[in-house]
Amino acid sequence: MGGYAQVATAWGELLVEIAHTGRRLRREELETLRASGDRAAAEGRGLAELIDDQLAATGAVWLGQRVDLPSMAALRASVSALAEGHGRAHRQRLHQEEAGRREFLADLLSSRSDQGRLAEHAERFGLNLACAHVVAVAEGDGYDLEDPTVRGVEQQLLGRFGEQEVLLAVKHGRLVCIVPCGPGDAAGPVGAAGRSEASAVHAFATLTQGRRVAVGRPHTGPGGVVRSYEEARTALEQATRLGLPGPLLRAADLLVLPVLLRDRGALTDLVVSVLEPLTTARGGAAPLLETLAVYAESRYVAAEAARRLGLSVRALSYRLERISGLTGLDPDDALQRYTLETAALGARLLDWPGHS
Repeated sequence: MGGYAQVATAWGELLVEIAHTGRRLRREELETLRASGDRAAAEGRGLAELIDDQLAATGAVWLGQRVDLPSMAALRASVSALAEGHGRAHRQRLHQEEAGRREFLADLLSSRSDQGRLAEHAERFGLNLACAHVVAVAEGDGYDLEDPTVRGVEQQLLGRFGEQEVLLAVKHGRLVCIVPCGPGDAAGPVGAAGRSEASAVHAFATLTQGRRVAVGRPHTGPGGVVRSYEEARTALEQATRLGLPGPLLRAADLLVLPVLLRDRGALTDLVVSVLEPLTTARGGAAPLLETLAVYAESRYVAAEAARRLGLSVRALSYRLERISGLTGLDPDDALQRYTLETAALGARLLDWPGHS
């Protein structure tokens, strides 16, 4: 079809005909107007500009004439059709952009994605991959970006940290937040307008209604986001398995766990070699393993450990003596304590003795 001049001419001729016949706009004429609105939206013209042009073309025809009711009805119908077509195109474009955004985020959080393709498309979605990013993952499953709660979280984050280009995604039903750090600075992340990465992560953790959140380390480049995501996801799963306290966990604080699990065979050998004798104790190994864990968490302060376990200090001392007698290792000796603590941590990671 031609440009707006042709559309305006056709509309003017149609108005003249309606003034003489008093008829209503036909279905095909309304559809043509909808198509004009659709086309205007595709060209980037706003609805207000489109309607203003329609009114200007109408005014040129009506100048110096008495306007009858059929002509007014035709104008209202034409404006409605233009707005409907424009809105239809706008909604379709938003849907396509949202679908593209979701596909991009899915690729961004996948280790199998084409890194070059990600770098090409990142700018379109407001992501500067030359900048370091951290990824936070909220505990739980069943999240959906269409959920009103998730939409609310996204709107509040963008309202507070819009300049930071915070991105929200869902991966395997978990809510994921991608936050940029200072450009090229993986060691000291600082967001736009002086807001730190920590502020955005804290806001995300708060807005997810108390669900535990794990945060990966900052990494740069197209693969940096997925690396941080994998660290956060792994930290969340390991913390859940170990029953670690705290609503906000950082992968940087749990780096010893991947080291222990890297050689599962060696870890299993350590656990069995050191802790197998505890299975012969009355009540099994579980109470003694719990004692070791709580004693370590209490920084080896007997009174505090006894309080947390609901025991007397004397009862705690008996358990520690029993551990020492069965394993041949003393929890109060620095080197032997480290061996016991590492073995006990390994037992929790392996779910030993339930699954050795």
